[in-house]
Amino acid sequence: MFWLFTAVLAAIWLAVMLALLMSLRARRTFGADPLAVDPRRESRAGILVAGLAVATGLAVLVLTGLSFAGQRRLFADEAAAVTIRALGHQWWWEFQYENADPSQGFNTANEIHVPVGQTVLVKLESTDVIHSFWVPSLMGKVDLIPGRQNTLRFTAERAGVYRGQCAEFCGLQHAKMGMLVVAEDPETFARWREVQSQPRLEPATDEARAGERAFVAAPCSMCHQVRGTRAAGHNGPELTHVGSRRTLAAGTLPMSRGNLAAW
Repeated sequence: MFWLFTAVLAAIWLAVMLALLMSLRARRTFGADPLAVDPRRESRAGILVAGLAVATGLAVLVLTGLSFAGQRRLFADEAAAVTIRALGHQWWWEFQYENADPSQGFNTANEIHVPVGQTVLVKLESTDVIHSFWVPSLMGKVDLIPGRQNTLRFTAERAGVYRGQCAEFCGLQHAKMGMLVVAEDPETFARWREVQSQPRLEPATDEARAGERAFVAAPCSMCHQVRGTRAAGHNGPELTHVGSRRTLAAGTLPMSRGNLAAW
């Protein structure tokens, strides 16, 4: 639509410039009676003006219709292939993947995966103050306002990892409240979703079993959840598959064994 408008308006501008040039180059007859009327010339001028008026009206109507149709398509509530409930916290993102089958729903934090070429519906809510959901390469900003739910729809046209950020000052750690959107082909996304909906893997070594006992026994389990264990807190990020994420602490640190241990 942008290029269509540009072409039509460029053609009109060129026509106006051509008419201006022709009028400037037209020969003038000095000494002629300024009140003299040439019926044939007046008739041609009237037809030309009427034709241009009709053409202008048609152009405006056609462009208006195309613009209206484009707006309807742009803001249409298309059926979403993926529905995510995004909750803003001070200072991290909670993402709840909704599913008609409750057993297939799951939570994650600070990172979402979406299928390329499919519509994603995001329901935006805040648990404390106003936040703003913004992934510049995929969508515009939409605020998360306490007490109400806003929504946005977007479609990732190509695979990649897109950086997002809270775009509304929400407290001391606002600048570090980031997120990642990972767009991947539908088959890869389906595999990721299947893994994420499962509980944690059973510890296979003495070290892993000792780590699980330490986590569950410590205050960690009061705030964090690891599905398949007694840790069922909801005040902090969900950690069932935290090792598969690309970052820690809302995008502050790259995921690594050392960073995870230090954090």
